[in-house]
Amino acid sequence: MATSDRRLAAARPDLADERLRGTVQAERYVAGREARIVAPCAPLRRRPAPDAPLDTEALMGEPVRIFDERDGYAWAQLLQDGYVGYLPSSVLGAEAPAPTHRVRAVRTFVYPAPDLKTPPLSFLSLGAAVGASGEVERGYLPLAGGGYAWAAHLRPVSEREPDYVAVAERLLGAPYLWGGKSSLGIDCSGLVQLALAAAGIAAPRDSDMQEAGLGQPLPEGGSLARGDVVFWKGHVGLMLDGARLLHANGHHMAVAIEPLAEAESRIREGGGGPVTMRRRLPEHQRPRG
Repeated sequence: MATSDRRLAAARPDLADERLRGTVQAERYVAGREARIVAPCAPLRRRPAPDAPLDTEALMGEPVRIFDERDGYAWAQLLQDGYVGYLPSSVLGAEAPAPTHRVRAVRTFVYPAPDLKTPPLSFLSLGAAVGASGEVERGYLPLAGGGYAWAAHLRPVSEREPDYVAVAERLLGAPYLWGGKSSLGIDCSGLVQLALAAAGIAAPRDSDMQEAGLGQPLPEGGSLARGDVVFWKGHVGLMLDGARLLHANGHHMAVAIEPLAEAESRIREGGGGPVTMRRRLPEHQRPRG
């Protein structure tokens, strides 16, 4: 479905996705070509410049569709959530293997050999996806892109986490970063999206999209439970239980847990307004202990 939302519409005055032909005006249309993210974490920016606003990030293994590439940047769409923006060309690989495993640890290292004493080649963050090139060796999984990762920090991509709140809890203390979606820095909606994805639940990227599309609204004043999602204008968090909120926020500049009542009062007094929505996911998607 075509959208006028610039975050999700692969359309510029000079170029647009072939799939949007007839719904948007552009000088030309292209089908694009698919690739994958081959860096631990890749910035997707609003403009093709290193100082442009960071809209979101893509993690290792994430599929993208590239429509244009020049001057070291690719104009592309992330295929998991549809976000459109500019990625450094250096983070893209056309021949990257399909992922077989996903990182379940907060962060893990890639080593040149199955030996923890060797200097790491790089790191992988929670949610990153990699392809295996062989069987586990001395506790390490060989990766198709080179190197070895500790197998216990990974899970097959077919497996789903039973409790997305527990996934979000692993990121407690991770620093707040506007547009971030990794253990090195994450924002409120990135935390929700990443945690839900680990449980096999697709979610939009930004809080306004999540407020419009996740679960069903709860009546105002009704009781809350673990896994419920609470929204303000421009902010979102997950309920740890009936009273405590887990969220990445600019007050703590980190992922933190605090009483919902305290967060509500502080956000309102700080000019962020009242809670705008409380939503609950379907029963089959709710956290299971």
